[in-house]
Amino acid sequence: MSTATAPSPTSTAPTPHQVWKRARGLLVALLILVIGGVTFAAVRSGDNYGHLDPRSTDPKGSRAAAELLKTRGISVTVATTLDEATASTGPHTTLLVTGPNLLTPSQQRRLHEATAASAGRTLLIAPGRAAISRLAPGVRAAPHRPVRALPPSCALPAARSAGTADMGGVRYTPPDSSATACYPSDGTPSLLLLENRRNGDSVLLGSPDFLHNERLDKQGNASLALQLLGSRPHLVWYLPSLADPSATSDDGVSNGSDDDGNSGGRNGEEASGDASSFLDLIPSGWLWGTLQLTVAAALAAIWRARRLGPLVMERLPVSIRASETAEGRAGLYRKANARDRAADSLRAAARTRIARLSGVTAREAHTPDVLLPAVSARTTTTGDDLSSLLFGPAPTNDAALVLLAEHLDALEREVRTS
Repeated sequence: MSTATAPSPTSTAPTPHQVWKRARGLLVALLILVIGGVTFAAVRSGDNYGHLDPRSTDPKGSRAAAELLKTRGISVTVATTLDEATASTGPHTTLLVTGPNLLTPSQQRRLHEATAASAGRTLLIAPGRAAISRLAPGVRAAPHRPVRALPPSCALPAARSAGTADMGGVRYTPPDSSATACYPSDGTPSLLLLENRRNGDSVLLGSPDFLHNERLDKQGNASLALQLLGSRPHLVWYLPSLADPSATSDDGVSNGSDDDGNSGGRNGEEASGDASSFLDLIPSGWLWGTLQLTVAAALAAIWRARRLGPLVMERLPVSIRASETAEGRAGLYRKANARDRAADSLRAAARTRIARLSGVTAREAHTPDVLLPAVSARTTTTGDDLSSLLFGPAPTNDAALVLLAEHLDALEREVRTS
């Protein structure tokens, strides 16, 4: 029969009071993180849409224009993937592409093929030089000019009826005299209408400002928006997204279709687009909570870790070419599957260059609250997509890392040419 042994009066085991004193700091910090996470999730639980979204009531949203179109009997449908957008093209449909610069080159070629073969109308919002070469071959993009009230100065009925409107931004040089050029800024039009070969047309708009809620009641913006977007009974409002599955899988399919003249790979592509990843099934609040707990654990590890000595700088015995250093570093990243470090390096370098082009100091180039508004003013990319691109999470695979690099290059070109 065993008997309980009383603890020795000289035991060195910590008492409950000592354990509480040691752990209460971490418990208080954990409680603050939990309360902050719940509050943040509650704030973000409502409707949160980006710029030019027909569901957004923010100043930069476009719900006012969408509601006016609905009162006139125009059906407004939101598309967030390229498959949805291309499938909707037709003689009775207007396709509005709010962010053509976000599309990859293969996505842009697919979009052009689908719209050129339809008899509907396609409106492209501020495509840059690289995008315009694939979406409207023959048209050249001129440098950005400030958006201001401009007269139509053309024979287009919609423009003449609307009169003065807030236009400008990217300007376009038509390929020939058959194009209708309106709202010239410094002699170059900021609205260009191109006739398609099947009685459809494409409209290039240098700026989206006349569609914003805060400007719709100014000048002739509402009239111009209703006439351009309401020429057909159906309007598809395409909001390109970095999460579109075709952005990663479309390159191989599009290239194969261009070279071989068949579209046999598209069925497989559409099937893959229906699949959702595991992260897509997790509510955003859980992801943010996990991130906060990870940060708390990292801070606790730093707090309790042993302090190391200062770094010592040593001169290299030989000179190494920059290209060799870059290749060697890339090889180490790939060998270690360090996509997060590679993505951080790409984003940091892109933020530094974009900050210089946007008038942001080098010290504030990595501060989202300062950099994002400055870049958003010079690009058509929505705030959420811009934040995800410049400050988002690490890519999950090598294809996503390559896609991130392409999007960063596209964003830098757009800011540089704006």
